Amino acid sequence: QVQLVESGGGSVQAGGSLRLSCAASGNIFSRYCMGWFRQSPGKKREGVAAIYAGVGTTYYTDSSKGRFTISQDNAQNTLYLQMNSLKPEDTAMYYCAAAWGGGYCSTGVSDFGYWGQGTQVTVSS
Repeated sequence: QVQLVESGGGSVQAGGSLRLSCAASGNIFSRYCMGWFRQSPGKKREGVAAIYAGVGTTYYTDSSKGRFTISQDNAQNTLYLQMNSLKPEDTAMYYCAAAWGGGYCSTGVSDFGYWGQGTQVTVSS
């Protein structure tokens, strides 16, 4: 059973930065696609970024490309999302998720079966 616990959310001014962390149970990064997602009230959950250490690839959506960086620390079993140049529209609950890799990774919500409880990010203008 994969367990994920996010932290690092908070309130920042537009243009600021935050780093989200996701602690994962066990050494799963080499075998799992790991992703960050977000959901605002009244909106569908959407992908932000994903990483698959097994093949050394990262994936970003248009909303995160150029501003966010996904990374992981295998020794600490921790996934990160560095978010820079934050905008009010980035306000959402952010979730960490894991999917069995099998050579495939994406930012598609339906591809992920393990989810954390979320951490709130609020960006004020």
